[in-house]
Amino acid sequence: MTPFIKTLSVIVGSILTFSVMAFEVGAEFSAEAVQNVPGRTPVVAKMFVSKQAVRTESTINGNTIIEIVYPMSRQRILLNQLSKTYFEQSPAVKNKLTKPKKNNSPCDKVSQASCRQLGTEKIDGRDSIKWEMTILNKGRQIKSLHWFDKKHHIPLKQQFSDGTISTMSYLGADKIQGRTTDKWKFQSIRKSEKPAESLQWYDPELKMVIREVLPGGYSRELRNIKVAKQNKSLFKIPSDYKKEMAHQ
Repeated sequence: MTPFIKTLSVIVGSILTFSVMAFEVGAEFSAEAVQNVPGRTPVVAKMFVSKQAVRTESTINGNTIIEIVYPMSRQRILLNQLSKTYFEQSPAVKNKLTKPKKNNSPCDKVSQASCRQLGTEKIDGRDSIKWEMTILNKGRQIKSLHWFDKKHHIPLKQQFSDGTISTMSYLGADKIQGRTTDKWKFQSIRKSEKPAESLQWYDPELKMVIREVLPGGYSRELRNIKVAKQNKSLFKIPSDYKKEMAHQ
């Protein structure tokens, strides 16, 4: 995504950690997406999530900006309520994501990649499937290793070509706003750097992270979650809006 209406993009792209990658939404819902930055007023956006799209609404300087994202096609629409105009953005390379399958390979979520299953292993006491991923980048093959949890299909461990290793450790069940979640610790280790850690609360019903606490007091979360089928009109361009052409 481009930086246009950055606050919305940050909230959606960060909170929907699992669902945006695979877009396997467990249930349609509405919520408030809240981003907390130390010393600043929290940024709040309304969010509506269907099986095909995500809509966010945020008021900036008295003007309501609406962003509609279709993760499978990677299409993005921005609506300006004040001027009643909209702007469409599509990827330069139109490679659609494929819907995730049970016990799918990590390559189902990555374009121009191939995967080879290497067997099963225990990671932190949990059963996982080990994969080798190969991505072709400018004629060069880049390989990485990925261990996916058999139950949740979450990457328990990832090892990249530059030596970076990331892990997810299960900390147990936890209640967040009355919802039953699985609490995880994410850790990323790079050469010659201190490990970076964050906490994530994964909602099995929604199949996504609904709260994340980052170093330095930063946090992102979904509040006032209401599970219900969303009206299709929320994800369509109103008939009285005019298309805004991209600036050259």
